[in-house]
Amino acid sequence: MLTFPAAVRILLCTQPVDLRRSFDGLATLVREHLGDDPLSGHLFVFRNKAGDRVKLLYWDKDGFAIWYKRLEEGVFRFPTATDHGGGVAVSAADLTMLLDGVDLDSVRRRHRYHRPVSA
Repeated sequence: MLTFPAAVRILLCTQPVDLRRSFDGLATLVREHLGDDPLSGHLFVFRNKAGDRVKLLYWDKDGFAIWYKRLEEGVFRFPTATDHGGGVAVSAADLTMLLDGVDLDSVRRRHRYHRPVSA
């Protein structure tokens, strides 16, 4: 099981990616397609066109790390992007459910308090 600090932001790339790409190729996608900094320490999640493979890229203090998973059956169902940015931010719990085979678009969430963001 993967665990990350609460401050880590998790961003899913909603467009399929050629997973033959490695560290530098995925970091370039983070910069160009997701508009984020791959050295930020945040977690970036990519899947292939068939949806049966997923790669996670993150900066770990002194270098990039990749986590890779291939399913023998089934697919990873990424949520659809609500804007044209190509990425969807999710929580660590959402990522865990996604990796366990849960379709996040079908999850019904109860209302919870969220502290307002101060400007």
